[in-house]
Amino acid sequence: METEPEHLDVSALAAQPVAYWTWATTRALLQHVRSSLARVDVTQQQWWTLNYVDAAENGLTRAQICARLDAFLDEVTPEDMGHAVDSLLHRGWLAADEADRLSLTGAGRDAKVRIKSLVAELRSEIHEGIADRDYAAALTILQRMIRNVGGTATPR
Repeated sequence: METEPEHLDVSALAAQPVAYWTWATTRALLQHVRSSLARVDVTQQQWWTLNYVDAAENGLTRAQICARLDAFLDEVTPEDMGHAVDSLLHRGWLAADEADRLSLTGAGRDAKVRIKSLVAELRSEIHEGIADRDYAAALTILQRMIRNVGGTATPR
């Protein structure tokens, strides 16, 4: 881990509620990511949909896309994902075959490349000053806390 500042009061920090800090972090990160995506006229759900469909060898149905929501708790509804699919179909970034399986079009692949570049910039910005080892340690701690209270979370 990186060297801790000399003024760090470990006891005071250890007494603070992790739920508050994880909540505040989630809010700040989601707001930042979503506003950045909005500047290129894309929602987070549209970005997820492009990735899900592109990663599927034979495309995905709308129902299969909505089934991936379990990782996002109560944040996103099936209707949100349905709107994302409809928007991407309307833009011509997705196409549906006769079995209603969705796949990326050429325009969708081009858009995904552009958005992926933005997402990589966001990741670098968010991780600035945080060593990979520290980031991995933070995730390990959060995962342990989830298990400690009987919860589950599956990374996507």
